[in-house]
Amino acid sequence: MSAPAFAGTVDGAQALARDHGCLACHGMLRKQVGPGFAQIAERYRSDAAAPSRLAGKIQGGSVGTWGRVIMPRQPQLSDEEAKALAGWVLSQPPP
Repeated sequence: MSAPAFAGTVDGAQALARDHGCLACHGMLRKQVGPGFAQIAERYRSDAAAPSRLAGKIQGGSVGTWGRVIMPRQPQLSDEEAKALAGWVLSQPPP
């Protein structure tokens, strides 16, 4: 599926999360290794800059935001894919 084809779809963004191993560390609701997607959405719900910041963390990795857990870099994702994933994560309902 090309980046433009999935960008606006929930199923496409969820498929990206599955295909790139996001679900190995993140649960939908609760922490596994990293925080659950719903927990991330709850933390950033009122932050207008969150979509671009989270897309940057998806591509560049992160450590220290949620404790000492390391979020590995995903440099193989395009900017559009990272933004689609960030938008999908932020759209999750409260836990």
